Amino acid sequence: MPRAAIASDHLHVLGAEPTEGSEAHRTEQLREARLIKRVLAGDASAGRMLYNEHAPRVHRLLFRLTGDVDLAQELTQDTFIRAFGKLDTFRGEAAFSTWLHRIAVTMMLNGVRKIKRFSDREADLEEAAGLSTQEQSTEPDLRERLARAIDALPEVLRVTLVMHDVEGFTHGEISGVLGVPDGTCKSRLSAARARLRTALADFATDRE
Repeated sequence: MPRAAIASDHLHVLGAEPTEGSEAHRTEQLREARLIKRVLAGDASAGRMLYNEHAPRVHRLLFRLTGDVDLAQELTQDTFIRAFGKLDTFRGEAAFSTWLHRIAVTMMLNGVRKIKRFSDREADLEEAAGLSTQEQSTEPDLRERLARAIDALPEVLRVTLVMHDVEGFTHGEISGVLGVPDGTCKSRLSAARARLRTALADFATDRE
């Protein structure tokens, strides 16, 4: 197999969230609804529980998107400040995690545009949490080229690719976070993968 063709395969990670519509998913939604009700009633321990359950995945996504640990941590804190500040507007029409990640991505896009810190990303995909053993065995040259190719993608394609192929979000989750139809997510993902294959084509040729 040409090495460029494995680029998207090395990115894919299965999500750990309960399958939407499953009994486990409905149970989780009910549990979170009770937690949210407690937070709104002033229960600080419920707020800490929500934070502890969701902060790691929010931070990981923000780190993947920014490549900056400190910026990701700052944006994670800002996300939860914003989320808890407007928690009374959450109606449960989407999963709490979808609503929360929508805030996180919006904060990231606005923050990065404001401070102009998108370029020169140094995040190593191998070091970020959640990668599979197969991913960790990816050749160093390919990892470096892959990271640069992802950084060079247009913003909407890069966010979609990272959310789906790196962080394991489903198309339904991504469409909820970004506010676009499932079909748009799928077409953006296909376009992103095609651009990666093109960007890595010379690497594949050189290595054959």
